[in-house]
Amino acid sequence: MIEVTNAKVTVAKEKLKEARTRQKSYADKHRRELEFQPGDHVFLKVSPTRGVRHFGIKGKLSPRFIGPFEILDRVGEVSYCLALPPQLSHVHDVFHVSLLRGYKYHPL
Repeated sequence: MIEVTNAKVTVAKEKLKEARTRQKSYADKHRRELEFQPGDHVFLKVSPTRGVRHFGIKGKLSPRFIGPFEILDRVGEVSYCLALPPQLSHVHDVFHVSLLRGYKYHPL
């Protein structure tokens, strides 16, 4: 009886592992590998749903990204320290790479 239960547990673990790898492969199809260097400029994603006013506009019409800000340093594998202006001094200056979007300067 114990062997039957152990066999069922082993089969369940194998099925969970297969499902996990399948879900990971689907998620990785849409994932972007972003890597920035110190000195690069990026836009910072802001959340319009938190009720914070940006440029006097609240809600859906507020900008999704602000910036550009210069990257000062890489913190860990997926976080970056940004040079924020004095108006954002109350905000922590380290952000996950998923909140950043690259900025490329194009002169007119």
